[in-house]
Amino acid sequence: MNHSRRRRTAAASALAVTGVLLAAGCGGEASGSSKEETSTLKGTPVKVMVWAPEDTQGSAQPGVRLTAQAYEKWINANGGIKGAPLKVLTCNEKGNPDEAEKCAQQAVAEKVVAVVGSYSLAGDRYMPILEKAGIPYIGGTGVSAAEFSNPLSFPVNGGTPVVFAAHGRQLVQNGCKKISGVRYDVAAAAVVSQFLTVGAVSAGAPAPKDIKVPLTATDLAPQVAAATKGSDCVSVIMGTASGLFVKSYVQSGAKTKLGSVVGNLTPQLAESTGGAGGPLEGAAITGYFPPTSDAAWKDFLAATDGDKDIDTSNGANETTWVAFKVFTEAAKKLPTITAKALVQELDTAPGISTGGLTPPLSWKASTALPIKGLNRIHNTTATELTIRDGKIEWAKPGSTFVDVRKVLTALSSG
Repeated sequence: MNHSRRRRTAAASALAVTGVLLAAGCGGEASGSSKEETSTLKGTPVKVMVWAPEDTQGSAQPGVRLTAQAYEKWINANGGIKGAPLKVLTCNEKGNPDEAEKCAQQAVAEKVVAVVGSYSLAGDRYMPILEKAGIPYIGGTGVSAAEFSNPLSFPVNGGTPVVFAAHGRQLVQNGCKKISGVRYDVAAAAVVSQFLTVGAVSAGAPAPKDIKVPLTATDLAPQVAAATKGSDCVSVIMGTASGLFVKSYVQSGAKTKLGSVVGNLTPQLAESTGGAGGPLEGAAITGYFPPTSDAAWKDFLAATDGDKDIDTSNGANETTWVAFKVFTEAAKKLPTITAKALVQELDTAPGISTGGLTPPLSWKASTALPIKGLNRIHNTTATELTIRDGKIEWAKPGSTFVDVRKVLTALSSG
């Protein structure tokens, strides 16, 4: 009982670390206010804000801003928000909690009706500011604990708990009888192993081996040997450094199957290691959303067509697009679009459509995940994907969302 309680507490505190493992980072241009669009739309602009780290070492996410601006341009070309133009204000939080707090203060000063689809590890600093001002935070990327506990946060995916529990189940259902999980040797990242174990055990397999990698390691041959010995599947959970493991894996000549959650074994890594003939072909990938080849992404692909700076397979960028879809659907139901009215709509709507990118979303009290510190998780679904011909696709024809609510609810009462 005490062990279970410790696991639940650790789950909330570890989201900042594990979030870095779920979203690919890259550099980009500095952010600022969005460009003015020449438009025939009338009415007072509907102002929202987006923030993300740019021009910083570590997990820079310039694609979040670019995706938001692409949505702004696309929606304004398609009627705007109830006939009024959407105006996206942006802020570079630079991966710095002080800067994230300044972004939140700017959102309050600008009287935005929502902060949408942003990325920041500093939720404990900005969420209290937004909560005090009554401004909803819609669809953050799920990389800070406050996003899954603050009543003004409306996440569109289930973050670390959901995707790793689903990943453990997917591996077992794919025939993996003995699994190893490889992750960095930091205390907070242990929660990754714990939720992977929850998923695997719930599907009938033993707990996976937990292989730890020192943060300073560059040669992962020892970890490859430990992970592949006596295992038939390895889950590589090292974020953008997953390539280090794959390089050592290839050099070892091992044939153990590989898998991971989205953001680790990427199409780019698959291409650089042999594509369809490489070691990542057929890897089990667990995600939040359908693959970008799915028809549900057609508007996103059209809106970002030709923009090589927007990686449409990046989880943070995809989440931003989904968050804007949610914002638009909620806002168009309101007589007057205000922050207070948006919160009320989001709290009571029975199911907001994202056009198939997620199941209909609800944040009613009855759909909350009953885990302390994670009670703002309402969407407990994930997607089972694979790398096929160097691209991420549905694992099987006809695949759809899988729900791990029962698995996680059992954990909360264990």
